[in-house]
This record gives sequence, structure tokens and C-alpha cells, in this order.
Amino acid sequence: MVEGSSLDRLKGIHHAAYRCIDAEQTRWFYEDVIGLRFAGIVLQDGIEGTYVTSRYMHLFFELGDGNYLAFFDEPTGAKPDSGMRKDSFDVHVAIEAKTEEDLLAMQDRMRRHGKTCHGPVDHGFVKSVYMYDPNGLQVEFTWRVPEHDAILAEEERTARERLAGWTAETRAAKLALFGADAIKIPEIKAA
Repeated sequence: MVEGSSLDRLKGIHHAAYRCIDAEQTRWFYEDVIGLRFAGIVLQDGIEGTYVTSRYMHLFFELGDGNYLAFFDEPTGAKPDSGMRKDSFDVHVAIEAKTEEDLLAMQDRMRRHGKTCHGPVDHGFVKSVYMYDPNGLQVEFTWRVPEHDAILAEEERTARERLAGWTAETRAAKLALFGADAIKIPEIKAA
């Protein structure tokens, strides 16, 4: 375990939040199409002491483990391309199915609601089905194969060595693209 690990202090993700282009359309997709519980909204007139001064709505959809997917409907700061498809390498959300049969049932459900789905794709440790929500966010349904934990344990054993190799291989391109300040790792300050 890494020195100073917070794993014993952090429980999990309460919610992951994304911008939506329309609250009702997003509610329809996540509640009616996917079947998540529409857990409620928070309506705010900005956040005191921050740059957020406009009125917005924060929607919450509960997952089976008690955590949430959340969305912000804040039209004054949105841009015309806010609803465009995001590259899945930039952002996507993966929702875990309990069984392989559940994964395939979700794929069928999405298709019956007119959604184009890709997969299942076998990634070795998981199988996944992909599609896009109305906000351009890629949604992945994923299922852990029975060997999932053993595969990831083996991956962890060599992760640092392979990361060092990857960093050496890609550092020059990243320096040229982003600059040294963007990829600098700051030193830890004494407590």
C-alpha cells in the first residue's frame, strides 16, 4: 500500500456529476430508459463565494449500490456544443451489471428504446456494452468476468514498472503537446 493512503478514510464515490443540456430529457433517459431511481434535485441560485452566480438544477439518479449519477442543468453557462459527443477517453461513465445476463438485458433494453449499442466488448477483466446519452456522454454497462479480481491483482503486481516504461515512451510527445508545467508533479510539503 502507498504511504499516506486514504483508503481507510474514504468510503467510495457519492456521485459523479456531468453537465446536461436539458433536465427533463436527462431524467427521461436515466429513469425511463435505463431504469435508475430519480432520487431528486437540488435547485440553487448560485454558490456563495465562488464564480457560480447563476441559477442551476442538480439532478440525482441512484445506482444499486446507493451511489449516484448526477447532472447539472445550468443553461446560462452552457455552450452550443455542450451536448456534443465527448470522446470516451476524455469522459465516460461505466455502470456495473450484476451478471452477464443483466449486461445483455440492458443492451436489449437500450436497443428497444432506440439506442445504438456497441458490444459486448471483451476487455479480458470485464465485458462492456457502449452507447451515448442525450448529453453526448458515453455510457458503458460493464460486467466483471469471474477472473476479474485475479486479473487485476496480477496487473497491480507489474503496474509501476509498466507505468515507468509508458512514461518514458510518451514523455517527449506530452512535453511538446502540453508543456512541462502541465505535467509537472509538485513536491509534497511537510505537514
